[in-house]
Amino acid sequence: MTKNTIWTIVGVIAAVVIAWWLVGVLFSVLWFIAKLAIVLVVALVVFLVLRSVFSRSDV
Repeated sequence: MTKNTIWTIVGVIAAVVIAWWLVGVLFSVLWFIAKLAIVLVVALVVFLVLRSVFSRSDV
């Protein structure tokens, strides 16, 4: 094995490790954003239902 081959293998391994880490971080951020969007939609529905219930009881 030449020195170039060894550095190529080390570079490939480093690239895979860095890519694995970046994809993990990206999916964590995307999952957080998705959960946040779901929470906002559910909170809006609950708010509208509660507002509707309380406005009817005042009449």
